[in-house]
Amino acid sequence: MTVKKNKIYLSPPHMSGEELKLIEDAINSNWIAPLGPHVDAFEKEIAAYIGVEDAAALSSGTAALHLSLKILGVKENDIVFCSDLTFVASANAISYLGAIPVFIDSDEKSWNMCPKALEKAFGKYSPKAVIVIDIYGQSADYHEIVEICDKYEVSIIEDAAESLGASFDKKKCGSFGEISILSFNGNKIITSSGGGMLLSNKQSYVDKARKLASQAREDFIHYEHKELGYNYRMSNIIAAIGRAQLKVLDKYVQIRRNIFKRYKQSFNQIEAIDFMPEIELGNSSRWLTILTVQESVKTSINSIINYLSDKNIEARPVWKPMHLQPLYLKNDFITLNKKNPISDKLYYKGLCLPSGSNLSKIDQERVVQAVKDCF
Repeated sequence: MTVKKNKIYLSPPHMSGEELKLIEDAINSNWIAPLGPHVDAFEKEIAAYIGVEDAAALSSGTAALHLSLKILGVKENDIVFCSDLTFVASANAISYLGAIPVFIDSDEKSWNMCPKALEKAFGKYSPKAVIVIDIYGQSADYHEIVEICDKYEVSIIEDAAESLGASFDKKKCGSFGEISILSFNGNKIITSSGGGMLLSNKQSYVDKARKLASQAREDFIHYEHKELGYNYRMSNIIAAIGRAQLKVLDKYVQIRRNIFKRYKQSFNQIEAIDFMPEIELGNSSRWLTILTVQESVKTSINSIINYLSDKNIEARPVWKPMHLQPLYLKNDFITLNKKNPISDKLYYKGLCLPSGSNLSKIDQERVVQAVKDCF
């Protein structure tokens, strides 16, 4: 009888050891409902780590995106530019407000929003905002993107949900947008089991986010409401977990970067395999290690995923671009090459490998051997 080996997950939670202590503190103080001392502290600690003025702790990264758009005045039928290669939540937040996402192709140097395609999009539309997503632990090229958006006087929302701990030109991801967002979902580099954060150097934006996230209650002794609000605030217990995780963030970034290096060294003899590049001036967190397989090779991404699954190893394709999603087929897509968009190429040949900071060297070798078997 063959004993099945343990499951190797793509990016599982990795506890620091401090979580129970801070959870117990929250319970013993009876601060278990939304808000409380750990929420206040988590907001200050994240803002200090990223290098921005303030942050509002929310129920999810998607909630932070929704509020960011609302704070910037996005309304029904407004155009909002959005990175094409991303998780669907980035685009859905635009749709929540009845606004219209227009998708911008990727740049081969970073896999994030292509500045040249963005410039082309401004020649066709006058957007209300631009959502730039930093995917897989990698920063976009904010030198060019900020310059373009400043020229057209349009605000950037930086979706740094996948890039906490990464940096570009010595500034942390999450500091480049007029408003930025983070996620602490279970698969992120640090997790509080859920939750998100809205960050800005404009105090009025953060104050507005806190108000809207608390059902937009006015400052009266009774319950007074003049505008539509939401139940988007983070609980004190979730914030306690997040604070414990934040203490080990830089350590986890270095571990994931080391995992990437071992993968790269292990596959350096297979000419058909390449990896997601690191943008110049960037320091990727390598949230996930992504390899690419040359299109000329008969081995397909799906066949590798299926083979790894048989070996009890989780792997996934790269994000399916938004312009290929059934939900958004009618939305415009701006690219420099309609016959061969960059985001399409990355989707069809990209593979996400297990990259968790608690991945042992023995388990990583299992992944390496399984992938090699496919070639």
